[in-house]
Amino acid sequence: MAEPERSHPGVERAERAAAMLAAAGMPRMPARVMMALVGSPDEGYSAADLAERLGVSPAAVSGAVRYLESMRMVHRLSRPGERVARFDLIDDGWRSMVVSQSPMYGRLADDIDAIADDNADAPASVERARDMAGFLRHLEKRMPELVAEWQESTGRSPST
Repeated sequence: MAEPERSHPGVERAERAAAMLAAAGMPRMPARVMMALVGSPDEGYSAADLAERLGVSPAAVSGAVRYLESMRMVHRLSRPGERVARFDLIDDGWRSMVVSQSPMYGRLADDIDAIADDNADAPASVERARDMAGFLRHLEKRMPELVAEWQESTGRSPST
C-alpha cells in the first residue's frame, strides 16, 4: 500500500507567491523553496521534505537552498542526534535583505546620472534617467526609515 501524500499548508498560495517573485526577477526554484519555507512546520523542512513538497529533485532543492543561504534568507537547523539537516527562513531575513540593498540604490542612481551626463544630446532620455536616479535615491533614503517605522509599529526591536 502506498504511503498517503503529506499535506502541506498553503501550497497553492505559496506557488502563486513564488511565481510573483520569479516574475520580478528572482530565480524560480529559490522563490519556490523560499515560499515553501514560509509555510514550513516549526522544525523546518529537510531537503527531502522540500523536494517532495515541490515535486522536484533533491539537487534542485540543494541549489535553491545554497542561493537562499548566500542571500541570508535561509539557514540550516541542526539538532543533536539528527543526521538530516533541516532548513528554515532566518527570522527577519527579508527585512535584512531589503535594508542591505539600500546602498545599491544610491550607486545605481550615480551610474544612471553618469549615463544621462553622457547622453546630453537626448533631452527626453536625460529626463527619464534623472527621474529614475531620483527615485532610486529616494528608495535608498527611505528603506531604512520604512523598516524602522515598521519595527516601531509592530514593537519589534531592530536586528543587528
